[in-house]
Amino acid sequence: MLAQQRQAAILERVRSTGGVRVSELAGEFGVSDMTIRRDLEALHERGLLAKVHGGATTAGSSSTDEPGFHAKSVRQLSEKAAIADRAAQLVQPGAAIALSAGTTTAELARRLVDVPGLTVVTNSLPVAEILHAGGRPDQTVVLTGGVRTPSDALVGPLAVGAVRSLHLDLLFLGVHGITERAGFTTPNLMEAETDRALVAAADQLVVLADHTKWGTVGISSIVELAAAHVLVSDDRLPPPARRVLGEQVGELIMVKATGADRATRTPTSEGAAQ
Repeated sequence: MLAQQRQAAILERVRSTGGVRVSELAGEFGVSDMTIRRDLEALHERGLLAKVHGGATTAGSSSTDEPGFHAKSVRQLSEKAAIADRAAQLVQPGAAIALSAGTTTAELARRLVDVPGLTVVTNSLPVAEILHAGGRPDQTVVLTGGVRTPSDALVGPLAVGAVRSLHLDLLFLGVHGITERAGFTTPNLMEAETDRALVAAADQLVVLADHTKWGTVGISSIVELAAAHVLVSDDRLPPPARRVLGEQVGELIMVKATGADRATRTPTSEGAAQ
């Protein structure tokens, strides 16, 4: 296959699925990872896709753009892993927690499969599947009903109604964007409503967001920055973000993407999740 033909096929795949991985494309086309990276670079330079770590996603974004779960799963892999490692330390055996939809919360779910007596409420199909397939028999997983979104979240009146009667210890919330003015945001109006119901049901809110979420704005605000008891991000968070978040969230925890066992803590109020 000629490079031009291969690049056209790659572009079609990105447009249909929202994102691709270098390793998957190399295996499919029978070429090296380096060849695929050169293809992605060529398409990126033409503005036809956006290169990310380990792959590529669709180019361009707006406040209502909602990438699919697979597209987001190839972005910031090491950052999400480090954030999930640190967030898992906040979960105690026997706790009742909620995990919202998102690729970072899915990473967290993989680290919770061995926590005894855990009850997990989620509106995320991937999170529910991870815990169903690999979780302990003494764990309880509650999957809300609702309308499925491109990011594999269940949203709408059924999801909101399922959550409103619950009382949970912690909510781990994945977000699309963070700004000082808009707070934590999402590109899906119904998902914002469902997330707000999850926030209301939990005693404490822990937001999981890598550095790329700073400065991104979805069409709908979930909650203001001050609503977060804890925000776990990575140490590539820019100084302006550190200042704003350090002043407004309860506790800012920044982890190193290359070593999740090292973390920088910035407490800004009492009573953050332990």
